[in-house]
Amino acid sequence: MIVNNRYDFVMIFDVENGNPNGDPDAGNTPRIDAETGLGYITDVCLKRKIRNYVELAKNGADGYNILIKPDKSLNAKFSEAYDAKQLEHKQKGKNADDVRTARDYMCEKYFDVRAFGAVMSTGEDPCGIVRGPVQINFARSISPINIQDITITRQARTSNDRMETGETEMGRKSIIPYALYRAEGYISASLANKITKLSEEDLELLWTSIINMFENDHSAARGKMCMRKLYIFKHENILGNSPSHILFDKISISENTVPPRKFSDYTINVDESMPEGVEFICKL
Repeated sequence: MIVNNRYDFVMIFDVENGNPNGDPDAGNTPRIDAETGLGYITDVCLKRKIRNYVELAKNGADGYNILIKPDKSLNAKFSEAYDAKQLEHKQKGKNADDVRTARDYMCEKYFDVRAFGAVMSTGEDPCGIVRGPVQINFARSISPINIQDITITRQARTSNDRMETGETEMGRKSIIPYALYRAEGYISASLANKITKLSEEDLELLWTSIINMFENDHSAARGKMCMRKLYIFKHENILGNSPSHILFDKISISENTVPPRKFSDYTINVDESMPEGVEFICKL
């Protein structure tokens, strides 16, 4: 069944002794707002982890493939849609009905297109542009972050020339000792019904993916990352019963210890009195 309720949600997660999202413009150090000192993580980074979990959990099951991954070019995948639907290739002035048919096929086959949408208008076999019903904002840390550059010793050198100066060499890695992040998201039932046909089953998979998004993504660079809380606001209809910012304001986080070094150094306060027509769900 297609999703018929609007949702808003809040994710709260933390990182310990790691780099949750490196900034290529700053030597891959953790992303930071230069004016406030707060750390942030891009929506692209978070959606990547959701995609990775879905791919692991569904293992290529029909309807749960992932479009945005480096297995082949996007244009080649768009051409596969034309093959599957027996549409004419490389046609000048594409027939709008053919593009819609190809777009619907991509939504049916790929979970991330159905959820997040995609720009599929490139190449000679375009599949249109899909605005996804699931949208996630940048995550932002609750407190200013302290980026530490750690010097490490590298035991294996890469070339004979470098070996002549010694068997080891120094390297560096950037970490955050601890940070608690908050990200907010939205699910538009109207877009799900109009275009992508995001289903209730897809929605349950999304919640499961969010809860487990860090569990199969551990690495030395990212340190210890944990999803701590997932709060969901379920509206009783497609368009919603309350502006999202009013619901988001019902969750506040206060710092108990300075500097914070663990999850218990924060207190999460939740006002569970909801506007009429909104159900509050603590999923984690």
